[in-house]
Amino acid sequence: MSSETIPVGFSDPVNAAILAVSEDRLQGFQRDPIGEISAQSGVPVETVLERVRAMLSAGTIRRVRQTLLATNLAEGALVAWDTPQESLDSGFDYLFQKDPFSGHVVTRSTDAASPGSTYKLWTTLKVPQGYSLEKHCLLLQKIIGANHFRLMSAKRLFALGVGHTRRRGMEPGSKADEPAEVIEVKVAQLSDLEWRALIALKREFAVGELIRDLWSARAAEASLPLPVFCEVAEDLDRRKILGRFSTFLEHVKPTGDGERVTRFNALFHWAVPPGREIEAGREVGRHHIMTHAYWREGGPEFRNVNVMGVAHGTDKTLVLAHKAAIDAHLASVGIPVSYTNVFWGGRSEIKPSEISPFVYAEWCRNLGVDPESMRLKS
Repeated sequence: MSSETIPVGFSDPVNAAILAVSEDRLQGFQRDPIGEISAQSGVPVETVLERVRAMLSAGTIRRVRQTLLATNLAEGALVAWDTPQESLDSGFDYLFQKDPFSGHVVTRSTDAASPGSTYKLWTTLKVPQGYSLEKHCLLLQKIIGANHFRLMSAKRLFALGVGHTRRRGMEPGSKADEPAEVIEVKVAQLSDLEWRALIALKREFAVGELIRDLWSARAAEASLPLPVFCEVAEDLDRRKILGRFSTFLEHVKPTGDGERVTRFNALFHWAVPPGREIEAGREVGRHHIMTHAYWREGGPEFRNVNVMGVAHGTDKTLVLAHKAAIDAHLASVGIPVSYTNVFWGGRSEIKPSEISPFVYAEWCRNLGVDPESMRLKS
C-alpha cells in the first residue's frame, strides 16, 4: 500500500483498533511497545508501524511519547486565572507559546453564572523541584494581566488515561467492578544517571524514529547501554515516575483529515464532606468515561469543591448524562454532594510541561529575573 492510500482517519477500523490500545492501555515502561500494541489490538507489527507513522505524518496523531507522572517529578497544580475579557486571548497565547512550564491551556465557561465562572483561563503548571509554584504564578499574573489566580495542587489521583477512541459510544454509568486505585503524589529525587535516562525516555518520537526497536537510539542518547537504560526505566516505573507509552490525538480540534475525536471537554466539580475525598474520588474514578479524576481543593472561589474530573464526548447531552450517572452513583453509595458544577472547555492547546531546572533558570534569566529569587525559600 502506498503512503497516499494508507488510511489516516481514527475511525478507520484498523486505526481504531490500534488507537484503542495505544492511547492509554500501555501503562508504565514497555521494552517493546510496538509489539505490545500489536498483541493487544490483533494488528500485525508492520501494519501498526505503517499506520502510526501515517497518522502522525497526517496530524491524526499529534505526538507519540513515553509519558511521565510529572506530579512525582516536579511541583504541579491546576491553575484557574481570573483574567479580564480583553486580556483572555493574549494571556492564553503567552501561556501556550512562551511559558514552557504551563501544559494544558484551556478557556472554560459555565452554562450559567456560578461560583468561579469569572475564572475563564485554566492551565496545568509544573515547576522544577526547588522552585515555587506561587512565585511562578505571581510572575505570570503580572505578565498576562490577570486579576487573581487559584492554585489547586493534586492531593491524590484516581484516574489518568485519555483513550478517546475506546470511549466513543460508551454508555452512561459504565464503570469498573471496584473503586479506582489511589495514586499518591510524592516528589521523587533522581540521580544524574536517572535524569539522563528520563530525558531521553520522554522526548517525542519523530516519524523516522518509529521502528520496532524504539529504545536502542534513546539509550545511546543517554550514553547508557541498552540493558542499563531499560533497567533504569523499569525502576522509574516501579517508583511511579513513568505514566504510559501513548499516541495522543487532538482533544477537540479537528485531526489531520478533518474529523473530531471529541467535541466537548468537561471539567466536573463536586464538593463532598471533608474526610471523604478519597472515598468519593475512587467512586468517580471507577467510571470509564473519566479521563482524569483527582482530589484538589477549589477553595471559597469554587464553593469548596474538592473532587474534580475530566470527561470528553462528541455530544453535550451525552456528556451531561455521564455526569448524572456519576451523581446518582455517589448518592447510591451514601456520599453526599453539597455542590457540583461543570466547566466546559473552549479554546484548547496542549503541550508537555517542561520540568528541567536548567531550562527554568534560563527562562527566568531571559525575563530579567534572578532564578534564585524563584526558589521556595527565597
